[in-house]
Amino acid sequence: MTRFVALGDSITLGIGDPVRLPPAAGQRGQGRRAWRGWAALLAASLPDADLHIVAGNGACMADLERDQLPMALQLRPDIASVVIGVNDTLRPGFDPGRIAASAAHTIGALRAAGADVLTMRLPDPGRMLGMPGVLARPLARRAHEINEAMDGVAQRFGTLHFDAASDSDAYDPRMWAVDRLHPSERGHRLIARRFHALLAQAGRPVGAAPGAEPLNQPPTKGEQLAWMATKGTAWVVRRSTDLVPSLLAMAFAEWRSGPAGEPGGAVPAAETGLTAAGAQMPQ
Repeated sequence: MTRFVALGDSITLGIGDPVRLPPAAGQRGQGRRAWRGWAALLAASLPDADLHIVAGNGACMADLERDQLPMALQLRPDIASVVIGVNDTLRPGFDPGRIAASAAHTIGALRAAGADVLTMRLPDPGRMLGMPGVLARPLARRAHEINEAMDGVAQRFGTLHFDAASDSDAYDPRMWAVDRLHPSERGHRLIARRFHALLAQAGRPVGAAPGAEPLNQPPTKGEQLAWMATKGTAWVVRRSTDLVPSLLAMAFAEWRSGPAGEPGGAVPAAETGLTAAGAQMPQ
């Protein structure tokens, strides 16, 4: 048996990839809806896999180190995944040094316990959200700093490292759910397939790779609008109390100092990943 323990945030919980569960014994009609996600898709492609998801909604790197790592170590994983960082880029008090230290402690402990560890470089959240440049640039800078930290940890501990930031498929609008922060079913399948390939290259026994094409009907435009009018609006209201002021403060600091200490400086396109053709990602 291969014990697979998945640490992380809502992406690892499968948000953006809804499935309909079969009805319980004795019940009629359709079963309840639930989230599936890339970790479940990957586990289904591994022989005799025993999946444990200890990820938490809204988790940052410090939460993963404090709360999820002890649970993961108790499970004695053969494979563990650490896919996290988007929430760190969106929070006030961003500290790349502290994030790097938490990542090193977490991944080092999992490797010391004998697990192969899956890690991922983040795509640019400003690009995924389709933000204007003045707001996208500081988010891109933060994502770049997190990716640098994860690159260092991956090299130090020998993780299986998926570079989503440089994967052109990751910026296909079809890969993202209506909120633009969570993968769609197609996007979750992309992550599962990339990790499946890395495990195969590392010599881990694997079965057939997860399919690339979604099996569930994607939401219609009407369903997406309905989501935005209900749950999506609530998300924006909750985030507006801390995210928007934080983003404005980041943008103001970016304008004042610039990357080279000049007012109004711009981040090079190679760093942000933003181009004239791909500055927005509508869904």
